[in-house]
Amino acid sequence: MSASLLSLYFWIVLNVSFILLASTQDENQLVYHNFYTGTQLHRHGLALIRSNGLLQLTSSDGELLAGNAVYPFEIKFNTSSSRSLSFSTTFVFAIVAEEPNSSGSGMAFFISSPSTEFSKLAVTGSYLGIFNQSNDGLATNRILAIELNTVKDRDGNHVGIDMNSMISRVSAPAAYFSDIDGKFKSLFLQSGNPIQIWIDYDGKEKLLNVTVAPISIPRPKRPLLSETLDLSQILLDSTYVGFSASTGTHVSDHYVLGWSFNKGGQAESLNISQLPSIPVRSPPASKASLRPRLIITVLILPVVFLLIIILAAVYYVRRKKYQEIYEDWEREYGPQRFLYKDLYKATKGFKDKEVIGNGGFGKVYRGVLSSNEEIAVKKVSHDSKQGMKEFVAEVVSMGRLRHRNLVKLRGYCRRKGEFLLVYDYMPNGSLDKILHRNTETSLNWLQRFRIIRGVASGLLYLHEDWEQVVLHRDIKPANVLLDNDLNGKLGDFGLARLYDHGSTPQTTKLVGTFGYIAPELMRTGKASTSTDVYSFGVFMLEVACGRRPIEQEGLTEEVNLVDWVTGYWKRGAILDSSDPRLEGVHAEEQMELVLKLGLFCSHPNPAARPSMRQVMQYLDGEVTLPDIPAEGVVIGLFSETNEASEIEILLIGNSNTSAHTRSTIDSVLTVGR
Repeated sequence: MSASLLSLYFWIVLNVSFILLASTQDENQLVYHNFYTGTQLHRHGLALIRSNGLLQLTSSDGELLAGNAVYPFEIKFNTSSSRSLSFSTTFVFAIVAEEPNSSGSGMAFFISSPSTEFSKLAVTGSYLGIFNQSNDGLATNRILAIELNTVKDRDGNHVGIDMNSMISRVSAPAAYFSDIDGKFKSLFLQSGNPIQIWIDYDGKEKLLNVTVAPISIPRPKRPLLSETLDLSQILLDSTYVGFSASTGTHVSDHYVLGWSFNKGGQAESLNISQLPSIPVRSPPASKASLRPRLIITVLILPVVFLLIIILAAVYYVRRKKYQEIYEDWEREYGPQRFLYKDLYKATKGFKDKEVIGNGGFGKVYRGVLSSNEEIAVKKVSHDSKQGMKEFVAEVVSMGRLRHRNLVKLRGYCRRKGEFLLVYDYMPNGSLDKILHRNTETSLNWLQRFRIIRGVASGLLYLHEDWEQVVLHRDIKPANVLLDNDLNGKLGDFGLARLYDHGSTPQTTKLVGTFGYIAPELMRTGKASTSTDVYSFGVFMLEVACGRRPIEQEGLTEEVNLVDWVTGYWKRGAILDSSDPRLEGVHAEEQMELVLKLGLFCSHPNPAARPSMRQVMQYLDGEVTLPDIPAEGVVIGLFSETNEASEIEILLIGNSNTSAHTRSTIDSVLTVGR
C-alpha cells in the first residue's frame, strides 16, 4: 500500500472514530457531547456547528431571524400504547444576549409529528421559528415544545410547556429547587452561563416533568413544572426531535453544548467536562466623546428629576393596590403562585357579576387569564377564623394531587388579609346546584351513576393510592363540580387533613356539614377514612333520591335521609325512594345497588362500613354487595361508647338546618362532655 493511501486510510479511521465518540445513536437513544461537522443534524436558517463542536442556533448577525436543528431520523413510537410514548431527554444550553438588558426571543426543544419541514412556514420573534400567526393553536401542528422564553414584554425569563401553540399550557419563572435548603432559586436564562434542562415524559402516567439547574449542581429532586397530558392525542407513530430559536428586535446567541435523548428509558447523563466552551463575546466598540451628552444631561436633569418623583408616586400607589404577602413556607410552592394583579384583571376587579358560588369560607369568581384560559378563583373571607389554616392546608394538599376526578388547584395568591386559590374552571357548576336548585336542568340516571363512580374513584385515590392518606372531611354535592361532559370532580379541600399510611390522624375538631357527619365523629371529633365513607354514603343516597340529607316537614318535624331510605327498604320497596324526577327511567339493579350501598356506607357502626376500594369493587360489579338485613341499618347517635372529653367545634352551616337540629347536636356534645 502506498504512503498516500495509508495516510488516507488512517485519516478516515481517526475521523470516523472521533465522530462515534462524540455522538452515540441507536434506534432508542442518542448522545452528543459535542456537534462536529460530521454529526447528522439537519440545520436550517442561522443554525451552524462551530469548529469546537458547539451547536449555534442563532447569532447577533441580524434581527427577526431563526435557526433550528433537527435529528434527521424518525423516532418510532406506538401511540396505541401509552407506555410506548415515554421518553427522556437532557441538554445543556446557553443564551448570550448582545446587550445586558435585552435579548432575543428565546429557544425551545420540540418533538413533532410527522414532518421536519414546518420551519419553512414558521416565523421569528415570539413564535421561536416553530409556528406562525395563522397556524398557532391548530391541532394539526402536532408539536410539543418546551420553551425557554426571554421576551421581556411577554413575561420573559420563564419555562413553558406548549402544545400546538405558543400559548403555554403551563409555565413558571425560571428556577431550580435547592435540595440543601428546600427552596426554589431563581435562574436568569440569558445570563450567558451554561444551564442544564431535563425533560421526562411517563406515557403510562401521562405525566411530563421539566427540571432546570445550573451545570454546577446535580439534578434537583423536585421538577420546576409537572403537568398531566396525553401525548397520544397530538403525536403520531413517527416523530422528529430537535431545537429551534429566534431573534426579535433584540438579538442573542443561542447555543446547545450537549444533548442526550432516550425513547422508553432514562436519558444518559452528560459528562459536563467533555462539553465545548462558549465563545467570549467581543467587548463593545469604543464610545464617542461623552461631552455633548454631559451637556444635554445637565440641561434636562431638572425635568428628569421631576419625572422620577411623579413615576415613583405612581409606582407606590400601584404597588399598594397590588401588594402581596410572602412567607418562608411559600417558597417551596413558588412556581404555583399567581400575581394578584393578573387575578384582579382576570375577574374584572372581583366584580359581583363574576361570582359563581359562595362557600363557607368565601366567594368564588369566574376569571379569564390573558391567555384566554378560564379559571375559578376562591377568595377566602377576611373574617374567617379558619382562613389561613385552611388556606395552607388546601395549597399543600391540592397542589400535589393529580386525579381526573379531583378539581385541579392551579395556584394561589396572598394579599394583605386576602387568600386566593386558583382552580380549573368547571362550566357546569356544582352538583348541588343542578340537583336541588335548578328545576330546568336535570340529570338522567346514567349521568348520576357516572358522577357517583367518579367521586368514589377520587376518594379511593385520596385514601389509599396517594403517597399519604388524605381525609376530605366535607364530601357533599356542593363540593362536587361538573366539567363540560358532566363528569364529577371532588373539590374544596379547605378542611382536608393529611397523615402517613399506617399512622392515626390526630384530629380533635368536629368539622363538616350537618347531615353528612358520621355519628362517632360528632361524639369524638376524630375523623378517619371511615367518616369520609359515611359522608360518601349520604352523598350517594342524595344523588339517587334527589333529597337533601335533612329535610323539614311541617313546622318542627325533620326527616333524616338515611332513616327515610331505610324505611322504604324495611317495607321491601327501596326502589320507591328513588328520585321521582327520573320517572322510573333507570337500571333497577344499578339503582338498588346504589341505594343499599349508600346505607351500607352510612352504617352507624364504623367497623361495618366498607373501604373505598370495596365501594369501587361493588360499583364496578367485581364483587357482589353482601345481603345486609334491613333491620341492621339503624341510625343512632348513641349506638357506641362515648370517647370524647373535649371537642372543638367547626360546622359549616346548611341553609336547611333548623334550630331543632342544632339543639340536638348540642345535646349530643353535652352528653359527650
